Amino acid sequence: MGTPLRIFVSEEEAEADRLESLARQLREELLLEADGVEDVVPLAGGAAPPGARAVGVAEIGALLVTLTKSAGALREIIGLVRSWRGRRATRPTIRLELGGDVLEISEATEEQVAGTYELFISRHAASGDRDRDHGAGAGGAGGAAGGAGGRGEGPG
Repeated sequence: MGTPLRIFVSEEEAEADRLESLARQLREELLLEADGVEDVVPLAGGAAPPGARAVGVAEIGALLVTLTKSAGALREIIGLVRSWRGRRATRPTIRLELGGDVLEISEATEEQVAGTYELFISRHAASGDRDRDHGAGAGGAGGAAGGAGGRGEGPG
């Protein structure tokens, strides 16, 4: 099985149906366009509210992307997410979680976004190299991702 990447899409003051729609659009694009994806499914949320008849509850606006083991998979997915976000009339906030590392992009210039995504990718490319070379376990590097409205958070 591949590497799990969690993607959360949010917009200030957005209704649940709007977030579901955004996540569905992103999911469809990732499934159609990305070679580095094994699967994209709605991310399961917590337990259903009392009295609900739901079998499983999905977290609104959240996707679980299973990346292939190819070296360029993360770069490809981030490129597609970045492109998708850029085509929206209102730019949603994107939160990526991979191996305990978090990147959140909200209000930022295109240059800041590009730099922050590159830092996130490089941390995971370097982490993957160390894991192969030294048998290390998973986990992202901590530290700030830069002034792009993004932040890198190590495991808490």
